Amino acid sequence: MTDKNPDPTHIRLAKRVAEQLNCSRSTAEQFIEGGFVSVDGQVVEAPGARVRPDQAVAVAQDASLLALTPVTLLLHKPVGFEAGLGVPAGQAAHASRSQGATPATTLLNAASHLAEDASGIRVLQRHFKQLECFTPLPTEASGLVVYTQDKRIARKLAEDIESLEQECIVEVKGDIAPHGLQRLCHGLSFNGRPLPPIKVSWQSETKLRFALKGIRPGQIPAMCDAVGLTVVALKRIRIGRVPLAKVPEGQWRYLQPWERF
Repeated sequence: MTDKNPDPTHIRLAKRVAEQLNCSRSTAEQFIEGGFVSVDGQVVEAPGARVRPDQAVAVAQDASLLALTPVTLLLHKPVGFEAGLGVPAGQAAHASRSQGATPATTLLNAASHLAEDASGIRVLQRHFKQLECFTPLPTEASGLVVYTQDKRIARKLAEDIESLEQECIVEVKGDIAPHGLQRLCHGLSFNGRPLPPIKVSWQSETKLRFALKGIRPGQIPAMCDAVGLTVVALKRIRIGRVPLAKVPEGQWRYLQPWERF
């Protein structure tokens, strides 16, 4: 919150950094949001923070704008959280609150970052801004949801999501109809249209593995219902070549530079 009557001796951190580095205010703001600036030894990521003349403002020696690249976050969404489509995270949160659902973006914070994340990326507050989701997942489902700041990845997901294979583990109950597994693989229709061949196999007595492209909302429950099964739980564990891996429910990790959908 901004002080309505700020002390005139206190100035914005961005202005102080710009003066120290003899750079533009926008460049100073990028250094601050990049986590390279500390005040009295504490990293401050808010360019609008106000500092006193006697406070020590330091810029890290390794400060570089080249490090301020956009990031992609891979979230293990729990059941009961909403993950929308192509809507900036802030707007999605507003829309979800108005509908009574809990936005999955509320789980994206420093506290829920996977401790064993192998990316080596420093968690910054700027990483939770201007995120978009192109991999929606029903509120009643769990699993991998992708949030990205990277326009290239956003374009890839928006344009190719129909051709990217998605893998889901589906817990079911009931007795499967004769030749039901074969029908799940090929021979069913959804919304009046025949479905293409799909890879379906048993993982256990109560869990099926689906690997399919161009999945539609409600498709897997409808397919299971057609062969006498009821879906108890659905979890997405892979999109294209990117797996959820060992990220616990409610936590997230960074997409690593070498990973490709």
